[in-house]
Amino acid sequence: MDEKIVVVGAGQAGGWAALTLRAEGFGGRVTLVGEEAHPPYERPPLSKKLLLADEGFEQAFLHGRDHYAEQHVELRLGCRVDRIDRPGRQIGLSNGDTFSYDRLILTTGSKVQKISLPGADLPGVHYLRDIEDSLAIRRALTGGARVAVIGGGYIGLEVAAAARARGCMVTVLEARDRVMNRVVAPEISQFLTTLHRENGVDIHTNIECAEIRSTKNSVADRAEGVACADGFYFPADLVVVGVGIRPRDRLAAAAGLTCDDGIVVDALGRTSDPNVFAAGDVARQPSALYGRHVRLESWQTAQNQAISVARSACGNGAPYDAVPWFWTDQYGINLQMIGLADGYDEIVIRGKFGSQSFTAFYLAEGRLLAANMVNAGRDVRPTRQLIAERRIIDRRVLTDTKTPLRAMLKG
Repeated sequence: MDEKIVVVGAGQAGGWAALTLRAEGFGGRVTLVGEEAHPPYERPPLSKKLLLADEGFEQAFLHGRDHYAEQHVELRLGCRVDRIDRPGRQIGLSNGDTFSYDRLILTTGSKVQKISLPGADLPGVHYLRDIEDSLAIRRALTGGARVAVIGGGYIGLEVAAAARARGCMVTVLEARDRVMNRVVAPEISQFLTTLHRENGVDIHTNIECAEIRSTKNSVADRAEGVACADGFYFPADLVVVGVGIRPRDRLAAAAGLTCDDGIVVDALGRTSDPNVFAAGDVARQPSALYGRHVRLESWQTAQNQAISVARSACGNGAPYDAVPWFWTDQYGINLQMIGLADGYDEIVIRGKFGSQSFTAFYLAEGRLLAANMVNAGRDVRPTRQLIAERRIIDRRVLTDTKTPLRAMLKG
């Protein structure tokens, strides 16, 4: 009898996992189950190209439906998995259907963190996580519209940039003392703040949102502005909330799998049940590079970790421990982030800080931990290798733009 592998979660990670099974020569039955009606797609375009463009959303798809049929991957879309029966090796869907499996790959991703403010459920309040969210926001980004963005992270700033490009008036409200607080140094936060303000965005930090207010004079109540604890009020035709995401690990936890802010897996992507694997936003995996478990919310992880885990499910696995990579595009500026900067004690700048092209390196006792590249894509590959080699690097060499970074690599 043919073996059966079921992939739960039909996002980018799920799509890559299912197709990699075929690429690795798995000849059994492959079923990909997802809650959305769309085939797997990439999420970065949702807050970038899709908000800026007027064409359809198909550009975000990994492949059309026909490709999955050609690869003999069964798509079960618009279906929610309600339970995992590990002893019986079955999953149960909300419609009563069941699927048996020999191995299970969980790519359930993440969900937006919602706010609990009064008025948070009013029409006109948007979150951005899926295609429908992106299309709804795009329809509302009409010229002259007043947009209040709650949250100054990746999503918030990308939405702000897209809204300005579409002629909207934009205010960003960030609870912490600076934008992108969790992922970049204060210097880069200031660079981004200046960039947005120069492009007409009104940014407020250290501000506590207290209520989303609605008009009582309209036919139907909808969001009309954000009131803050300090008495400030920001009128808005729409409110976009981007305050983070959370791993969708409740299904795994209910099945008795070990979870800790995500599904805990080993270096091969195996959960506490050796027949169940996990990849993508939901997976917390050990990193030899950083000496701890990490859960990464990125395009790179959704694709490459899913490929690695699918190979493990086929018996062809190898430990996955890639140097993290993230990026954002705003106002023609491409900011790439390599590595994790936790614990840095020094920032070294290569090039002219604040210019249209420079790199900021994060060091800890001389060891390169991470870097931010502003329109400096040439620095990405050698920097990734320098981080992977855990190199102690002379800061004077890093700042010398006449010395190519690749000259520092071993071999």
